Amino acid sequence: MDDLPEDENLTYRCIFDEDFKYILLPVSYSIVFVLGLILNVFALFIFIFRIRPWRVVNIFMFNLAVSDLLYVLSLPLLAYYYSKANDWPFSEPLCKIVRFLFYTSLYCSILFLLCISIFRFLAVCCPIWFVRWGKIWYAKVVSVCIWVVVVIMQSPTFYFVTTSINDNSTVCHDTSSIELFDDFVVYSTVNLAVLFCVPFTILIVCYCYMIYVLVKPTESAAQVSKSKRKSVKMIITVMVVFIICFLPFHITRTLYYYYRKVDLAPCPTLNVVNAAYKSTRPLASVNSCIDPILYFLVWRFRLRPNTS
Repeated sequence: MDDLPEDENLTYRCIFDEDFKYILLPVSYSIVFVLGLILNVFALFIFIFRIRPWRVVNIFMFNLAVSDLLYVLSLPLLAYYYSKANDWPFSEPLCKIVRFLFYTSLYCSILFLLCISIFRFLAVCCPIWFVRWGKIWYAKVVSVCIWVVVVIMQSPTFYFVTTSINDNSTVCHDTSSIELFDDFVVYSTVNLAVLFCVPFTILIVCYCYMIYVLVKPTESAAQVSKSKRKSVKMIITVMVVFIICFLPFHITRTLYYYYRKVDLAPCPTLNVVNAAYKSTRPLASVNSCIDPILYFLVWRFRLRPNTS
């Protein structure tokens, strides 16, 4: 992810202090790459060679590990790019591929986290629906649909993303040329609504209803509550991941795009929003290292065989 194409009027009016990102992003991306690569390769090894038979949740977690692995594989080139102070030494097609891979993996991770939460939610709160929909075949279909939908929605990246020359450096932009920026903001807003806001809203609804079910008296409270708490631990973990990793990133990015588009805010405000947005990028990356915690929760706190 990188700055917008510099508009001459805006550059003249506001000068951003961005030196911090040339240290923050290379260091954070490098750490996430190493940890994320090790954890997700190990998780895929466990899924492929140690877990038999696969259950529904294993299918979603396997795809989550694949998306996280693709995500961390996009980080070395970005870390190198920022360490060179926004100087992209590679080709423009590779710039497009890295940006596409970055966002495709990010949003696939969000949707597979949502699927895991919905699966656990149905197992505890809607057992009749779970019996109908909690089947291996449906999980495979949903997984394929997620990959197809996200890839299609991120394919405009190849159209928008470009490179340019700025002070003898080649910039790999995260957005588009100035001429296409208004269209890019619309595209980004659609992505925000469909691939983040909707999943986050569904997750909040599941979480709130799960709390209601937990506190609701039951005839076999001791047995049922134990099963419920296992799933609640997972949903809470996913909620924490969303709040810490994804929410700040999407809020600050939306504000950043909006203020750069309207170009009406005072320079101090623009500088704060710009700094906040670029400071939350590492949080979105850390998700690929946190997801293996979900695998541990499933392997350690497994529901009864007929509901997991």
